[in-house]
Amino acid sequence: MAVPPRNLVSAEGVRQAYAGRVLLDGVSLGVADGDRIGVVGRNGGGKSTLLRLLARRAEPDAGTVTHRQGLTVGLLDQADELEPDQTIRQLVIGGRADHEWQGDRRIRDVLDGLLGGVELTRFPQGLDTPVGPLSGGERRRLALARLLLDAPGLLLLDEPTNHLDVEGVDWLARHLAARRGSLVVVTHDRWFLDAVVSSTWEVDEGTVHAYEGGYAAWVLARAERERQAAATAERRRNLLRKELAWLRRGPPARTAKPRFRIEAANQLIADEPELRNRAELLRFASARLGRSVYDVEGVTAEIGGRVLLRRVTWRLGPGDRVGVVGVNGAGKTTFLRLLLGRLAPTEGTVRVGTTVRVASLSQDVEELDPALRVLEALRQVRVRIDLGGGRELTAGQLAERFGFVGPRAHAYVRDLSGGERRRLQLMRLLMDEPNVLLLDEPTNDLDIDTLTALEDLLDGWAGSLVVVSHDRFFLERTCDDVHGLLGDGRIRHLPGGVDQYLELRRSAPVADVVAPAPPRAAPEAVPRGAAVRQARKEVQRLERELHRVERRSAEVHEAMARHATDYGRVATLDRELRALAAERERLEEGWLEAADAAGD
Repeated sequence: MAVPPRNLVSAEGVRQAYAGRVLLDGVSLGVADGDRIGVVGRNGGGKSTLLRLLARRAEPDAGTVTHRQGLTVGLLDQADELEPDQTIRQLVIGGRADHEWQGDRRIRDVLDGLLGGVELTRFPQGLDTPVGPLSGGERRRLALARLLLDAPGLLLLDEPTNHLDVEGVDWLARHLAARRGSLVVVTHDRWFLDAVVSSTWEVDEGTVHAYEGGYAAWVLARAERERQAAATAERRRNLLRKELAWLRRGPPARTAKPRFRIEAANQLIADEPELRNRAELLRFASARLGRSVYDVEGVTAEIGGRVLLRRVTWRLGPGDRVGVVGVNGAGKTTFLRLLLGRLAPTEGTVRVGTTVRVASLSQDVEELDPALRVLEALRQVRVRIDLGGGRELTAGQLAERFGFVGPRAHAYVRDLSGGERRRLQLMRLLMDEPNVLLLDEPTNDLDIDTLTALEDLLDGWAGSLVVVSHDRFFLERTCDDVHGLLGDGRIRHLPGGVDQYLELRRSAPVADVVAPAPPRAAPEAVPRGAAVRQARKEVQRLERELHRVERRSAEVHEAMARHATDYGRVATLDRELRALAAERERLEEGWLEAADAAGD
């Protein structure tokens, strides 16, 4: 008889409360050698707290957490603890000699996957780049790289896919799947869960429910559990059945991984209709939008001396649902700014249909009156929305779908967490009844239940949709086509979706640094006057200001992660972050004008 593996970490009767709220109540569980566990649950439900307790970075209010003797533990926290005066070499490579680490395939693989290769081309001074001035995303990549190279016996990762592009997420999933040792990972990335983990913990109202398998298996088990509970709302069960239908009917890659009982899944979704009636939605979208939405012809966009888009021609028609993926810095957000008219192209034209009513979700949280309550903030936009086909949704019904149930629907905006404010921003966007949606990383800060609700709502939304996201599951779930920016200034249609994009990147990698702008045709006599010298000084000043804003933005993001449960502090930091975003946009526009005047 096989002896079950002894736990590396054991938690017995653990209870943890914060600010009067019980996050974990009498939880007992263990992590055995070789376990690969995904942790899911609502925002603020205690997932990060559980990870810190398992790492013994925090002491429980009651109960015990014990480690096997000699266990090494590595924790990727949401707030990094990197020393700002260290260089990348000191942080990641440590005391290894050059010939030692350069000849180590494992080290080269991590550097290639996360940091742009052995030469670290994404950083200005390569290995000798100081850590302090780097952005929050770059620092997170460094912290993750250091952990993977340290190779602890137990790896604890809190949202490791944050700040990674599609390619980075794919590399990390393959790396962790091949890695020896135990893993516990908190993530809302459902594709990543299915690719990496073999069991799932759901943190829910102080309890941890354990399931075999990844995301798809968890959805099935949860749907069965809630079907058997008479008190469970019918709406919630329907959402889960719809998610199961997608998992079973989606792309082959989606249905090959889940390890759940096929017969049980088929019984749950036997009468579930198709996710979207595409013909009906296209008819309704055409009636709202006419023939033309966006026509982009011969557009070139240049920022900071780099050509991000070069003579791009692209069209968005009524009812089109397009996902955009690409290399970091390739111009995805710039492309959305061109569509919104917030950035003028260097050359070419962007034509917008006369009936277009566009709404955009940026990566920054919109300014909201902190004295408003959630429902007041929604009704300020509209009391009810028309979904088409005679279907309507009131502000209260929409709030319930997005997790604002009972007292939370009447909570003040100033008391909302960062994730809740993101949800409210998204709901206000939908309440305004746009016929074109431009979404820039819409899955940031959203838990799985909220993502499912958003996808369900978009299934029945008639209009044109453009989504920039690194979340493969969300892209496949909401979009019918995928376009890619591979860093060469072009936009390519990818009939094979994200898989085709990754194959292109692997077979013919393009440098993450976009090609520099071609030299401008110089006038016959290059001006050398005081005005040009002044413009060049202004360019240098604005570049220093932009670096300052980026550094402060990274510091604010880190402070928000540290004070995630202090809603008053988060609200203050969020206001500062929005002010920094506005300042950054102003500085970028000033830089473009000064660079033109300087002739650089």
